[in-house]
Amino acid sequence: MTISLLIPVCDYDIVALVHSMRSCIDKIPEFTEILIGDDGSTEEFRDKYKSLEGSGVKLIVSEKNIGRAAIRNRLASEASGDFLLFIDADAMIPGTAEAYISGWLPYMEKARVICGGILYHQSPPGDPDKILRWKTGYKREQMKAVERNKHPYTMFSTFNVMIDRTIFSKLRFNEELKQYGFEDTLLSFQLKKAGIGILHIDNGLLHEGLESNREFLIKTRLGLENLSKLYDSVTDKKSFSSTLKILRLYNRLSFFRLTLLLAGFYIRYKDKMEIRLDSPNPSLLLFSFYKVCMFCTFREIHRRRSILPVI
Repeated sequence: MTISLLIPVCDYDIVALVHSMRSCIDKIPEFTEILIGDDGSTEEFRDKYKSLEGSGVKLIVSEKNIGRAAIRNRLASEASGDFLLFIDADAMIPGTAEAYISGWLPYMEKARVICGGILYHQSPPGDPDKILRWKTGYKREQMKAVERNKHPYTMFSTFNVMIDRTIFSKLRFNEELKQYGFEDTLLSFQLKKAGIGILHIDNGLLHEGLESNREFLIKTRLGLENLSKLYDSVTDKKSFSSTLKILRLYNRLSFFRLTLLLAGFYIRYKDKMEIRLDSPNPSLLLFSFYKVCMFCTFREIHRRRSILPVI
């Protein structure tokens, strides 16, 4: 069985990452190619990607930005491998590329969807303006496989995942999702509905592309808005909710009729919460509460089909 490495990217320097991965093509027979998906990058970055072509590396170009889902689907359609290894552009190999690629091989006969995991540096970033993203990742996203396998669908992530080509061709990413956020959740839900298991292993990549506190809060907002729209679009809301903690919590709050109260709290105290989160020592407990209140607000907006001016 063969592996195609797929890297969707837009205006991010992946030269070192691709050079490291390419060194394995001649060393590991199962590893056959690297496909770079340029999703509407500027000319400066596109020239960098073009310089990487050859010796097993192929560039797929979209002149305009078509979104995270569409560019991944396009990469998959161009790949030749039996397994599709998706990694994000802002990933870094913690050891050697050969050890990383070899780490997948023992599991290819055991599972059809395999998650390698996300790692973060143990020390906080020197820039305090990036502390919220690092703290969230280090405390909430970085987990050993034994822990992730307790809730395999909840912990599913496309940051570092390998999927059997035949499975992916049947499901694919939903290209109707143009806005950032929770594409992973929808794919995880589809895998669960189809009865396809997810195996988590310890073969992680470091997440290097930490956003500033303010950028991370904006991405959080976009993601939760997207999640609320997804929630409306699925018919089996119970199964969909089981794939994400915030949805399970929202359903409990709805049962006790507390969602409108939390939406009102968000409207009144949004700015104050964001000031405290955009600080050198943000509270993850406050961040979780902030997200729940925001999601309740979006649910009220989408339920009423009207726009509140405070968002």
